Amino acid sequence: MSKILRTNPNPILSSVVEYHGFIFTQGVVARNLDLDIEGQTKDVLEQIDALLEQHGTDNTRLLQAQIWLKDINDRDAMNKLWSAWLPENHAPARACVQATMADPRVLVEIMLITTK
Repeated sequence: MSKILRTNPNPILSSVVEYHGFIFTQGVVARNLDLDIEGQTKDVLEQIDALLEQHGTDNTRLLQAQIWLKDINDRDAMNKLWSAWLPENHAPARACVQATMADPRVLVEIMLITTK
């Protein structure tokens, strides 16, 4: 049976689950929730880079992204940073929706599936 690797598990989630070369991230939110949408998006993408690197992959191997925004009107500002972060011709399948966040200070949350 293939091994399932769980990074930073706690009683409700792991920051990453790796299985058969696939990497599933948690929904990543900014560490500093006082930042605006640009600041939070930048921080989330930096955290994602670190998680992917820790698992031997990067943003050229993205398969799927799920993005939740507190306010869908922030989509353009978030997309500006998202597009700059993505390597050319490596965009994943993606959904981006407005959602009620667990903490109202969270403006963006991103969850990815990638491969090695």
